[in-house]
Amino acid sequence: MAGAQAQVMSAAQMSLWTRTRGLRRSEVEKALWHDRTLAKVWCMRGTVHLVPSNDYTVFVRGCAGRADRDARWMIRRGRSIEMIERLLKHIGGILDRPLTRTEVAARLGESFRTKRVRSGRGWGKEGEVDAFEVGGHPVSVGGLLSYACVRGIACAGPPEGNEGTFVRPDVWFPRWRDLSVRDAEDALLRVYLRAHGPATPTDFAWWTYVTATAARAIWDRNAEDLAPLDADGRITWVLREDLPILKRARLKGPIVRLLPFFDSFLLGQKDHGHLVEATHYKRVYRPQGWLSPVLLIDGRVAGVWSHASKGPRLSLTIEPFRRLGSGLRDLVERDAHDLGRFLEAGEIRVTFASAP
Repeated sequence: MAGAQAQVMSAAQMSLWTRTRGLRRSEVEKALWHDRTLAKVWCMRGTVHLVPSNDYTVFVRGCAGRADRDARWMIRRGRSIEMIERLLKHIGGILDRPLTRTEVAARLGESFRTKRVRSGRGWGKEGEVDAFEVGGHPVSVGGLLSYACVRGIACAGPPEGNEGTFVRPDVWFPRWRDLSVRDAEDALLRVYLRAHGPATPTDFAWWTYVTATAARAIWDRNAEDLAPLDADGRITWVLREDLPILKRARLKGPIVRLLPFFDSFLLGQKDHGHLVEATHYKRVYRPQGWLSPVLLIDGRVAGVWSHASKGPRLSLTIEPFRRLGSGLRDLVERDAHDLGRFLEAGEIRVTFASAP
């Protein structure tokens, strides 16, 4: 997989669970904050992902085009990019250990004056935040830190109570290695095609949120390593070296998986017709960017599901799009019980809603 989307951390943990036999939730936390083999970073589409820390620069530098778009957006809205760069330089200087947003604001406030402003904080929330005046406009400390993360100047550090922290990646990751933007972009294309191919340059641009021009330039640089395929009458590409494996591949089905909110499997291509039928599309790809948890059977969405915890009990409700035979229901229940093990539930209850 090419990163686990981690806007909701529990969903990212479950994305790793569904792909890793026997995984425990505590092992994800250990990999993030103790062993530091996983990294929580801002990369594709400017959103939070969990990625292997060894590949930090592949994901962050490889999406540098997104940072360029952010910079142009700020310039168009009157922010001084020179002032932003001065602030980022100071952030890089102080993040030699994990600091909370409050601590960053205090440290920066020693050199740059801050003020309190009301601002939207995402997910419909609003509140007062610390901000700097840049070109006569406020820039929140949180927004500045997010931009620093997209730029590769900062990444997420371990939580401190109810607050997250930020730290400089070169001092945080034990096997830090840097890459040029060009090398990172080329490596990211390979990661992408391994996870989501066959695909097109348009898909790659949509997945990364770099411009179509930038995506095409990366694609063209690597053209010799790509092989075209006919996917339902549409020309798409995979890595040429993967063709022998793909030709030998067979599904020993049925293969059943419960994928959580925002699972990356559903985010690889711009068009999702190969994953879900048009009649069920809006039950999966919901307004405001929400993606439902889905029941996957042999690589296609066969339903949605939800879960709720009450004490030691975990209750799952499966809403299939069509009637499931007893064999498939048994496989769904087996996956549901393993999810209960992962979430350390003492009792698991699975309910199947009637198919329409």
